[in-house]
Amino acid sequence: MGCLVSTPKDTVGNRRRPSNIGEVSVYVPGLRIPKPVDFSQSLGDHLSKSLVERLSALRTRIVVMAGQEGPTITRTRRRTQHGGSTLADLQQALEDYLPVLLGLMKDGSQLQHKVQFMWVNQEDDAEETAMSNGWYEVLSILHLMAMLSLSQANLLLLPRTSADGHQPKVSEESRRASVDIFLKAAGHLDCAVRHVLPQLPAELKRNLPVDLAEGALRALCLQALGQGVDIQLGMAIDSTKATLAVKRRLACEMVKYWQQAQDNIMNLPLLNGWGEKHKLFVKWKYVEAKAAAYYYHGLILDEGNTEKFHGMAVAALQAADEYFKESKKACEAFNAASPLSRNPPLWGTMKYLSEKIPKDTTSKVRINRDLYSHAKIMETAPTLPDFALALKPDDYQLPPVDPSWNMEHTNRGLTASNQLRNDRK
Repeated sequence: MGCLVSTPKDTVGNRRRPSNIGEVSVYVPGLRIPKPVDFSQSLGDHLSKSLVERLSALRTRIVVMAGQEGPTITRTRRRTQHGGSTLADLQQALEDYLPVLLGLMKDGSQLQHKVQFMWVNQEDDAEETAMSNGWYEVLSILHLMAMLSLSQANLLLLPRTSADGHQPKVSEESRRASVDIFLKAAGHLDCAVRHVLPQLPAELKRNLPVDLAEGALRALCLQALGQGVDIQLGMAIDSTKATLAVKRRLACEMVKYWQQAQDNIMNLPLLNGWGEKHKLFVKWKYVEAKAAAYYYHGLILDEGNTEKFHGMAVAALQAADEYFKESKKACEAFNAASPLSRNPPLWGTMKYLSEKIPKDTTSKVRINRDLYSHAKIMETAPTLPDFALALKPDDYQLPPVDPSWNMEHTNRGLTASNQLRNDRK
């Protein structure tokens, strides 16, 4: 039900990893690149020449574009010769291919096992993984679509110097657009986990590259949602209408997303550079989220009128300060890991909190320690409130099978009928 071929690391040299990926707001753990497939050899006796040629043309377009742009697509805002975005063009190529590809699986057809699809991995120890199963190809396509969306979000969230020469910043339009893109990426990954993985036989699922393991897909989905909430928190900080309660809720939700992402990724065998760096990114963002959550929790507790509330507020703010210091170390570890990266200029949530956390913690701790004895101040951080997660992935559905497959079945039926009629003569 689908043979498997994995090529050991560093035997073919197809994995092209940059030594430096530049500024990172959104970490993209490499793009899996498809290898060429000869559809005519595997499907020539089963499908019309026109459909085989269409499948070949659509996939070859992806192979060429992904191969050219893969090593650089996370770092540059490249444009095509016609002024379009390479990210958008590659995304469109994938969307054009998917409905035609899904015809191989139509009505449980055995055609899904006829073609061996091979992809270059990034986080797995094996250089390449090939499987003779159409659902493996669908899974790989959805993963690539999600990675392209995360790449697009990263480019939107890199601060740009404004025309008036003021400090680099990210426009509100870019921030709002990035939230939609995060939800789109999460939708592709959620669909992969809920609707595509279950189609694969248990043996093939066990042999999937770690890039496509359920834990990796879930971690990426949660990462997208966590970064979406981070942007929402930044916009709430900039809004005069957003209350402390709203900001605390967003920060606490962000903690839950990143905690779940870490739970999914920590036990995966991510042994190479991209994978180790991915783990460090999730760890950094999880600690950073806790700094924000404890900060806003502390401010709300400080509004209480009893010694107990003030003591809890001090403990929460001290925790925020400690997590903030820890997040800076985690950030340095992430950037130092191969491939090297660097932080863009501070903006949004962390620009605000990098100024407020040390200042407010020092002020509140000094005032409350003057008012109350050391014994009355809690030395352990209070538990964060538990809020239901509001941000959900887009409800992405696999597209319907391309109409060309209906013509294929009709033509095949007519051919078979004519052949039978001729045999009877």
